Amino acid sequence: MTETFDIAVIGAGMAGATAAACLAADKRVILIEAEDVAGFHTTGRSAAIWIQNYGPPDVRELTRLSRGFYEHPPAGFSDVPLIRRRPVVLLARKSQLAELDTALVTGTGIRRLPIAEAHALIPALRPGYLAGAALEDDAFDMDVSAIHQGFLRMLRTNGGVLALRNRAQRIERRADIWHIDTTTGKVVRAAILVNAAGAWGDEVAVLAGARPLGLQPCRRTAAIVDPSPYDVSDWPMIIDVGEEWYARPEARTRLMVSPADATPTHPHDVQPEEFDVAAGIDRMQQALDIPVRRVEHSWAGLRTFTPDGSLAFGWDSRVEGFFWCVGQGGYGIQTAPAAGRFVADAVLGKYPGEAAGLVPVVAPARFTEVNSL
Repeated sequence: MTETFDIAVIGAGMAGATAAACLAADKRVILIEAEDVAGFHTTGRSAAIWIQNYGPPDVRELTRLSRGFYEHPPAGFSDVPLIRRRPVVLLARKSQLAELDTALVTGTGIRRLPIAEAHALIPALRPGYLAGAALEDDAFDMDVSAIHQGFLRMLRTNGGVLALRNRAQRIERRADIWHIDTTTGKVVRAAILVNAAGAWGDEVAVLAGARPLGLQPCRRTAAIVDPSPYDVSDWPMIIDVGEEWYARPEARTRLMVSPADATPTHPHDVQPEEFDVAAGIDRMQQALDIPVRRVEHSWAGLRTFTPDGSLAFGWDSRVEGFFWCVGQGGYGIQTAPAAGRFVADAVLGKYPGEAAGLVPVVAPARFTEVNSL
């Protein structure tokens, strides 16, 4: 029950899958996952859209660098298209005009949208609600499942191993080798351990004898409603400029609505709260004249952030052979191709190309050094 690899990656969500797939081209890699399926938690509950102007600067840079992969994936990566064009419209009430101005000044590829054009794009907008709007025209929906499965396929093609139902319960480093005991009795030996455990990232770190970074999982809620009498298939994604709610077409005939909540919680199989579902629908209905007779489906996922909201990619400053790949928050899908390549380059000691300027920005030592004072 003991297997030896060059690198063990813990967590088979999007972050772990992309890192492992890229690493497996050069090293013997195992991707260790506690659940029955890969991406059960955050990745499997994401309704992702690629938006250049979303997240802190480090996220925006990796988002930009990921665009080419999504538009032109490698041959054989997926049997279906990964993306579908979906513009984004920011809505601003009178009290939010300053936030709209900031978004226009700091954003890339975003322009002011006349209110009449906003009503033409979103016919359900209530008269008098809008004081201003902006359009990001080059955003697109992403097929999360196809992307995730594509990276898992790449992992296997490169000779990597996916080990499901193997929760790490003891992690020790002896004689420069990690020994990872899992709940199935399997023992994995590897010189390098990559922590891509998402909301459980700090827990994995403690098991390995590393200091936690202070990761904070936050609940995000979404619900599916029938937008009749409107045909929403070609609507843009709609985002309140203050991030109080958003909505986007789902399965062509339905509308996904979220209160954009970020409620601090703990790592677990998070479930939606009725209050959050109701809040999202109420905020949406203040802007859109859409009657909601029932909620067809609702869910929640965890978005896990570092203390400063930026990514944490890099070697632990005190524990040899321990690499952090956490803090993706709500940005893990849109940054996945570039983030996976960045992590693999850092682990392998390769130059990260256009992303080189991010190395000090995302270094996890910025937290562990402070925590040790």
